[in-house]
Amino acid sequence: MRRTRATTCAVSFLAVLGTAWLAAFSAQSSIQPLAAAVDAVGMTVSDMDRAVDFYSRVLSFGKVSDVEVWGDRYEHLEGLFGLRMRVVRMRLGDESVELTEHLTPKGRPIPLDSRSNDRWFQHVAIIVSDIDRAYQLLRKNRVQHASTGPQRLPDWNKNAAGISAFYFKDPDGHTLEVLQFPPDKGDPKWHLPTSKVFLGIDHTAIVVGDTEASLRFYRDLLGLHVVGTSENYGTEQEHLNNVFGARLRITSLRAAKAPGVELLEYLAPRDGRPIPADERANDISYWQTGLVTSDAGAAAQQFFREKVTFVSSGVVDSADGKLGFHRAFLARDPDGHAVGLFER
Repeated sequence: MRRTRATTCAVSFLAVLGTAWLAAFSAQSSIQPLAAAVDAVGMTVSDMDRAVDFYSRVLSFGKVSDVEVWGDRYEHLEGLFGLRMRVVRMRLGDESVELTEHLTPKGRPIPLDSRSNDRWFQHVAIIVSDIDRAYQLLRKNRVQHASTGPQRLPDWNKNAAGISAFYFKDPDGHTLEVLQFPPDKGDPKWHLPTSKVFLGIDHTAIVVGDTEASLRFYRDLLGLHVVGTSENYGTEQEHLNNVFGARLRITSLRAAKAPGVELLEYLAPRDGRPIPADERANDISYWQTGLVTSDAGAAAQQFFREKVTFVSSGVVDSADGKLGFHRAFLARDPDGHAVGLFER
C-alpha cells in the first residue's frame, strides 16, 4: 500500500484542490461510497525476510509482489522524511496483507506491555477450517500466545455463538487471530470442503474509544455498511483477549466485498491507552487499512472538509502503478488508526 518510485510520482497538495472539484464530488457522493472495498491490510515489520518466512511457512500465505520504493513523493505520502521501504504483498485465499520494512529510518518496537484493549491494537482474523489443527500447527511453530488458548464463544451470545478463536503473535509482536465459524455463520466460502487449514482473511479488527464516532467515519464518511453487532463478555471473552473483566461492544462493517472492518469498543475495562500522538509509519505498532476508492482526489477533499487528520501531505499520483494504484493518500480515523485510500 506504499506505492511507486519518486521519478514516476507527483503530489497534488490539498491546498490546490479547488471548489469545482468539491462541487463535482458533492454531485456524485450520493451515487457511490468513498470506499468501494477493503484492499490489503498493512503492517510494519522489522525484518522482512523473517516476516515473509513466518507468513508463508506457518500461515500458508503466498508472495504476490516484492518491491523497494523511496524518494520525495513517498516521503510526502508516508509523512516520513528520508524513507526507503521494502514492501511485500502476500495473499491467502482471496485476501492480502502488505508487509513494509523501513530500511531507513528505523522505527520503534511494539511496547512490551501492550494489551488487547490499547487503542493501537489491530489484528487480522484468519479463517481456518479446523481450529484444533490450526492451534496445533501454531504450537508446533512455537508462536507466542496472546490468548490463553482457543476459545469457543457461548451459546447464550446469539450473534457470536459457536465461533472459535485464538489470538497469537507474529515475530514482531503483531496480534493475529485464527477463527472458525460454525455452519450458520460467516461467508459460505469458509464452509466449502477443503484440505487446507488456513483459508483467508475475514476482517481486520481495531480497538476504538467511541463506536458512534467510529461509525461516523467508517459508515457515514467511507460508506461501509454495518452487517452485525454483538456485546461479548464472560470468561471465554476474557481469555480470548487476555483482558480481565473484558466486555466489548463489537460492530462489523463491510464494503461490497471482504474483508470487513470490526470495531471493538471496550465497555470494560476502560483503561486502554490511546495511540501515541507521535506514532509514525516506521513504528512496528503501525497498521494501515487500505481501501479502494474510485476518486482519491474527491475522497481527500471530503476528508479535508470533515477535518480528518492526514498522514500524507497530499494526494500522490503514480504514473507507472507499480504497486497497483494510480493515486493515493493516508489519513487517521478518530482513534488514530491509519487508513489509506487507493485509486486503481
